[in-house]
Amino acid sequence: MGRGFSILLLLLLALPAAAQIYKYTDADGNTAYSNQPPDGVPAQAVELPPLNSVETQAPTTQEAPPLPESDDAPRNTYDLLELADIPTEEALRANNGTFTVSVRTQPRLQSPHLFRLLLDGQPYGQPSNVPRLQLVNIDRGEHSLAVQVIDGERLVQQSETVTFTVQRVHLP
Repeated sequence: MGRGFSILLLLLLALPAAAQIYKYTDADGNTAYSNQPPDGVPAQAVELPPLNSVETQAPTTQEAPPLPESDDAPRNTYDLLELADIPTEEALRANNGTFTVSVRTQPRLQSPHLFRLLLDGQPYGQPSNVPRLQLVNIDRGEHSLAVQVIDGERLVQQSETVTFTVQRVHLP
């Protein structure tokens, strides 16, 4: 019966709504369905329930009203946002150009905010909620570095820019 029911469902899906379905027993004794009555075999017309239909509706969009801006809202979310562990008076020794910097914030980083580094004025690496960020294979020479607090693509706050020099051993 399972096979016959599957065939019936397939026929129901494939046939137009006005088509007639016939049920009969084949030569092997199995129940079968067809859109035409078989020759020489008694068949019953199957009464099908009316098809359900749903009219499609255009989606409605409603824009949220813009949030009011408050004049007394603080300009900076963080009282302290700065980079640490970067020598500014002497060269940073990193033979392979890889080193880690720390970020100090007060209060602690709030969710969903993330830290993002700016190396020489360009976003560097993946944003992270961890206050230790790694830089990899940085060329020797002078660079600038800042940290941003972001919320998605929105800049929340940015630290002062720190200038430092990377010293790498040059092997011939």
